[in-house]
Amino acid sequence: MALKVELKPNERIIIGTAVITNGDARIRFYIEGDAPILREKDILTPATADTPAKNIYLALQLMYLNPDVVGHQDLYFKMVTDFLGAAPSALSLVNDVNELVLEGEYYKALRAARALVAYEGELLSHAERGSELRAYGPDHAVAKRA
Repeated sequence: MALKVELKPNERIIIGTAVITNGDARIRFYIEGDAPILREKDILTPATADTPAKNIYLALQLMYLNPDVVGHQDLYFKMVTDFLGAAPSALSLVNDVNELVLEGEYYKALRAARALVAYEGELLSHAERGSELRAYGPDHAVAKRA
């Protein structure tokens, strides 16, 4: 059964090792065969992989798109180990992704890694709010009254 893909104007998609950019009109086409496919919304570039979890996602993306995954797997597992050192509370999310990687289910691992990126965003948001609270905590209130 063919995969139906609809692209918005100027949207990009990766099919195998080719990047395809749509023109000015919305199009629909069908893909038959077995090739890795990523829509633009799911693609990370080295420039947009600006956090540890996004770098993990990028490594997974490279494993999915490249049939020679050994080097990417080594990098992936090193990054995951480092990430868990900083955020041990993400262990269950990382375990879900790791199981899929070990099974060779790279696209499913990419989808699971979205939860890891979202969780990291929550952690970073909490950390930023925490630093804001410290900046405007009791010392700030005392300084204002004086």
